[in-house]
Amino acid sequence: MRILTAKQIKQVEERAFSGDFTEEGLMLSAGTACYNRILKYYGDSIQSKKIAVFCGNGKNAGDGFVIADLLVKSGVDACIVLADNPPYLPEPKLYFDQAVADGVKDYYFAEYTFDCDIIVDCIFGIGFHGEPKAPFGEIFDAVNHSGAEVISIDTPSGTDATTGEVIHAVRADLTIAISTLKFAHVLPPANAYCGKVVTVNIGIPESCYDNNYAKTITKADVKKKFIKRDKNFHKGSFGHQLNICGSYLMPGAAVICAKAALKTGVGLLKCVFPKSLYPVMTAHMIQPVFKPICENEQKTISIGAMNDIFEELKWADSVAIGCGIGNNDDTQVIVGQVVKSSEVPVVLDADGINAVAPFIDIIKDKKAPLVVTPHPAEMARLIGESTDYVQNHRIDVAKAFAAENDVIVVLKGANTVVTDGKAVFVNMNGNAGMAMGGTGDMLTGMIGSFIAQGIEPLEAAKSAVFIHGFCGDITAQELSQRGMTVEDMLSLMGALMSEFEA
Repeated sequence: MRILTAKQIKQVEERAFSGDFTEEGLMLSAGTACYNRILKYYGDSIQSKKIAVFCGNGKNAGDGFVIADLLVKSGVDACIVLADNPPYLPEPKLYFDQAVADGVKDYYFAEYTFDCDIIVDCIFGIGFHGEPKAPFGEIFDAVNHSGAEVISIDTPSGTDATTGEVIHAVRADLTIAISTLKFAHVLPPANAYCGKVVTVNIGIPESCYDNNYAKTITKADVKKKFIKRDKNFHKGSFGHQLNICGSYLMPGAAVICAKAALKTGVGLLKCVFPKSLYPVMTAHMIQPVFKPICENEQKTISIGAMNDIFEELKWADSVAIGCGIGNNDDTQVIVGQVVKSSEVPVVLDADGINAVAPFIDIIKDKKAPLVVTPHPAEMARLIGESTDYVQNHRIDVAKAFAAENDVIVVLKGANTVVTDGKAVFVNMNGNAGMAMGGTGDMLTGMIGSFIAQGIEPLEAAKSAVFIHGFCGDITAQELSQRGMTVEDMLSLMGALMSEFEA
């Protein structure tokens, strides 16, 4: 699904207006589509609800006037609440006058007593940015504290559709996005104000859209990447993955990364780790090939193991490096040499990212594709900015870093961003229960597994991110967001992969 900025959607609408569409007709189509989606959402219970449609005086209000009129015509107790002045633009005024003529009651905000079960928010549309002027801040607070369910049309009023910025805004339980998603639906902090997000088609032709928009990652697209397993395939057909992970203080990262690779179908997995981890690794797994190597005083991989690692690189179809390896002089050299020397794609995570941060230009010397999987704080270290800066510019930061360094970036967090510097993809599944240690290690193992199985690195990253979030959602449903663990996710992953088998 496409994700557009306010400017981009306005360009799409202008193209529609140059054809057979009119502003008036598009407004009617949008209001009708939103009305139908509200009916679908509530079903027969809508007849017992009192609904107040809060409208500003811009074009977004026109959608609200259409919704209110259709609700009353269908027997629902609905009214219009004018947030400020009556509409003055011709199209919204047309539908306001029509709704009033059809018997829809209208009130000014100052006189409305909030006697409603549902509030439909049509106060501001995608053109809003900055801080609301009086009286709108007061209105937003009143809506948020009303106790009513809130449905925002297109974007919650007060959110910036393009940047996701929020200073003061309506908090919705449901947001009905018109035609396409906007960045307010996927970027923090606005995404936390949207509640459940659904989209409605208002009939704009495909010819009005370009091909260069950001997109969501969909299950259908991911499923296409997994070929049917031939009866005569053997273990070598599904790839060799080399994991260089773990240290004495963080053995679990190596275990999680390895289990994730195995649970997602890699043919052969070899785990390289400091020799003191051998009891932990063998206690938790029996399927991988184990390669314990020499360690330093900190019980991380020693630089003396470099020749052994070079030999293992010749065997691999993909390399996952960094999960729990620690960050010191030895690991910095090892990570740098692996990135520079590997002739197969490398997935760089966690301490691997921290290791290259001081000399980031080394990643430009790589021979093979590189997938970098930072969380926001790691991304901040890579670019010399604050974590807040990264979170406030997620798309721009990820895309710029990927383009400048010719890498694939997986910027983790709510609505993970995947980009190669040209195309941008945003993941919409997953939940806050996944915000715990180990889920990133799991994702790294999955990306490496899919690459080893022959999926192109960008598509492998997209697929892993989607399936990872999908697994997290199912785990949360089975257990709870607070009670779920990475081990719970791993235990479900094997069965979950049946959803993606051709």
